[in-house]
Amino acid sequence: MIADLLQRSTFPASGTPVTCGLSGGADSTALVLLAVAAGCEVTAIHVDHGLRSSAVDDQRCAERTAERLDIEFRVEHIDLVDGPNLEARARVARQLVLGPDAMTGHTADDQAETLLLALLRGSGASGLAAMTPGPTRPILGLRRSETSALCAAEGFEVAHDPSNDDPRFRRNRVRHELLPLMNELAVRDMAPILARTAALLRDDDQFLDQLSAGIDPSDALALAAAPRPLASRAIRRWLESGGYPPDAATISRVLAVAAGDAAGCDVGARRRVSRHQQRLVLAPAPANQVENRSGPPDPVAYGIDHGLPISSDRDHE
Repeated sequence: MIADLLQRSTFPASGTPVTCGLSGGADSTALVLLAVAAGCEVTAIHVDHGLRSSAVDDQRCAERTAERLDIEFRVEHIDLVDGPNLEARARVARQLVLGPDAMTGHTADDQAETLLLALLRGSGASGLAAMTPGPTRPILGLRRSETSALCAAEGFEVAHDPSNDDPRFRRNRVRHELLPLMNELAVRDMAPILARTAALLRDDDQFLDQLSAGIDPSDALALAAAPRPLASRAIRRWLESGGYPPDAATISRVLAVAAGDAAGCDVGARRRVSRHQQRLVLAPAPANQVENRSGPPDPVAYGIDHGLPISSDRDHE
């Protein structure tokens, strides 16, 4: 069983040091189990938001897994306050504490859910492409049922996070309500179909990104002359340098500035694009010119203190 799962995973060469998020759930437990089986030198990090008293049981479960596998293990804590945008804040927190190169236990089922969530937000191809496979998501080709079966077959105890059943989180409703209904309507398992759709869209998305790479987003004439899909991608790439992906409305406002229909516009994250002759300039917006538009959230508004070791004990299981 392990050999088959490894063949469909994307772990690096034996002996490679890796960091894995270990919540104690089936997906993350299977992740570290397979990473060890692949010969990686694993450091497991368990993260605790401090949102529920039962989280200590998850920590102990994760610690027992690490002890059995004889891998390095540590725990990170943060007091994250419950409230609006909790899922988004937890996601940012997890990324901060684990680091950009850490492995997470996302599966093909998570991929299907991510595509549907992007569809509900009205995302374009970039969003519908969902998660990009690679070294940080080595078990993205596996099913959630397979990670659970692996843990059971190898005798590993797994924890269950009750927040994964909470219907106030949209992902949980997609998982427990929307996907089962889609399976019933289609009379088939939709998760691999949706994962395949994401892969097809990802190929198209990457091709369009390549075509747009030669467009200078600060050149108003070049933007006006380019096909809108390519000009939009050039603008998105430019604005993402500030750390936040712009939404479609923001890109439309910048295109209006490039066309000369507006002198400038707010682009979120306290930044503004203005036109000077044929050039677009991206600069911090003066305090009295920051517009109240929908846009990327400020991490401070999310209640995230970047000076703290922030963590999450959820890995979408």
